Amino acid sequence: MGTAASSGFSTESLRRGIEGSTAATLLSLYADDAELRVVDRNTQPSHPRVLHGRDEIADMLNDVYNRDIKSHRLEQCVMEGDHAAFTESCEYSDGVRVFSESMISLRDGKITQQTMIQAWDE
Repeated sequence: MGTAASSGFSTESLRRGIEGSTAATLLSLYADDAELRVVDRNTQPSHPRVLHGRDEIADMLNDVYNRDIKSHRLEQCVMEGDHAAFTESCEYSDGVRVFSESMISLRDGKITQQTMIQAWDE
């Protein structure tokens, strides 16, 4: 596999990142200056949680991957040009399920912008 294919964004690289056991693979898909907006029950559309740069995104991803996850799956991914949309599902060992959908923008094979909408069992 060539350098561009192994370091760039693809459905398979996203699947490896999401379904991996650590955040490192997924984090490698983000540009240094990436921005991630999260909309959920706690951070609603008028006041989303906004993470700036790979370091802030790393903190969030490390928190997620350090939890007791039973399964984490990429459900679907659709790519068109420099944009992609994907859905992922997660189940924790205590039975709580999380579902999210994301729309992303890419530059040179890296995620530069992501808006994620998520919901979880309560």
